[in-house]
Amino acid sequence: MSTYLGIDIAKKTFDAALLREDDRYRSKSFPNTPAGFEQLRVWLAKHQGLDAHVCLEATGIYGDALAHFLLDAGMRVSVVNPARIKAFAASELLRTKTDRMDARLIARFCRAMNPLPWQPLPPAVRALKALFLRVQSLKQMCQQECNRLAVAEAVVRPGIEAHIQTLETQIKELEQQIGEHIQAHADLRDKRKLLRAIPGIGPATLALVLACFASVIERFDNVRALVAYLGLNPCQHQSGESVHRPAHISRMGPALLRKCLFMPTLSACKHNPVIRAFFQRLRAAGKPGNVAVIAAMRKLVHIIYGVLKSGTAFDPNLHMTA
Repeated sequence: MSTYLGIDIAKKTFDAALLREDDRYRSKSFPNTPAGFEQLRVWLAKHQGLDAHVCLEATGIYGDALAHFLLDAGMRVSVVNPARIKAFAASELLRTKTDRMDARLIARFCRAMNPLPWQPLPPAVRALKALFLRVQSLKQMCQQECNRLAVAEAVVRPGIEAHIQTLETQIKELEQQIGEHIQAHADLRDKRKLLRAIPGIGPATLALVLACFASVIERFDNVRALVAYLGLNPCQHQSGESVHRPAHISRMGPALLRKCLFMPTLSACKHNPVIRAFFQRLRAAGKPGNVAVIAAMRKLVHIIYGVLKSGTAFDPNLHMTA
């Protein structure tokens, strides 16, 4: 494959840069709509770019529809972590940043790094993820309204209270819909059963953990890769004798997934025999509480990964010495 298409995604538009064999570019901006996707396809056909390797950043909802469109068109599509693009830009010592230049940068990254093809989520998992994200959004809105209510003047309190009630009703309806959705799909239903058997993952967080992990678990061949994706891998910064920063987790992965693991981890530190013994051993060794909790979170990820990948119920004897 000798042509590469870099795409810089924004909310309303996206910039495309087609890098050809002669190191020349064809660049154009399109609306981020189904009509814009079709315009891109016609433009690529005009410039012999339908066999290009496409690369775009993982920008959440803004790029999903375009990635699916290009994949359905038979193109090779890679969706990469923006941190990789940023590091690649730093290696080129770039000082100017525009959407057009970013698209060209992504095309060069695609040629140099040959990123792996994107594997889209199964439809059932995509729907579960969408429902989950909507619930999280409504909960955030509800918390914001509760904060406003605490300091609101009497004249606006009834409106805020009514809005909170509406949001709470919608959240309950969506949570019920999530349960029905899981029950209607055998694979999700089986994964829920496996997660339910892990002490620390209770009814309040079960659907939450399932929604998070069902969307990522199949993408990784080993648990270390998953831990790194979640940003839970320890990092060190040391150079010579003068630079020696304390170790910390990378936090390079999605913060929402780490947030979703926090309460299950605290619960597991009390109720899961494997996590509890591990946590207590770290505390007895003098590790600070937050360090021990993060380590326990990594341990819980190992357990979740092993259970979901193998399809075997949680057995504390298998993990006690791991």
